[in-house]
Amino acid sequence: MLWFRSFFAMNKLKILLEDNDILAVFKPAGIASESARIGSMDMVSHVKNYLAEKGSGEPYAALIHRLDQPVEGILLFAKNKGSAAKLSKALQEGKFEKEYIAVVDAEEALSDEENPLVDWLIKDSKSNTSKVTQANVKGAKKAELSYRKTGETPDGAAVLRVKLMTGRHHQIRVQLSHAGMPIRGDRKYGGRSAGQLMLSAAVLRFPHPGTGKMLNMEQSPSFLDKDWQ
Repeated sequence: MLWFRSFFAMNKLKILLEDNDILAVFKPAGIASESARIGSMDMVSHVKNYLAEKGSGEPYAALIHRLDQPVEGILLFAKNKGSAAKLSKALQEGKFEKEYIAVVDAEEALSDEENPLVDWLIKDSKSNTSKVTQANVKGAKKAELSYRKTGETPDGAAVLRVKLMTGRHHQIRVQLSHAGMPIRGDRKYGGRSAGQLMLSAAVLRFPHPGTGKMLNMEQSPSFLDKDWQ
């Protein structure tokens, strides 16, 4: 645990929202949401260290949803068991809404209209990748999202806002690449080289476990210049 403290002392946890029931933070690209490996950095340990330093007794931090390690963005935790149960149920019932920002290199010109993408994906656990396949393939799962262009980078890449309807393994990365729009920095799925994967979980809407009120959280991606929007 000393390694965790040393690392996170230099990288202060970015709190987006906190009350007695929930804690929303910004996860940087490259840090795992959680990890079973001893000595590897992860956001669960980061959050527990933060809560322990506040002196609130034994820290409780239940991770409600996950982000792939290369992906940055909003990450939600519950601070008690009751809130964790309510949030997990809301997530399973489809009451969470997620939107992402991605920078892509498109093969064709894109419009600012909403465009649906529906594919069937299958995961290869050995290579930790997914690919588009046919609906009748054993193990294939339906993947749905929609996207629209919201801007452009100075070198011609498109900035997309992506709404996620299902939560499949590497879904956005696979579907956009298959559609001829690989994400910058995503070398695994054919993207151009960049300093990081340019995909951010930028919007999260969910019912508060205490009040039931829908919360709308937005966080601008670290890689997005406001002039590109």
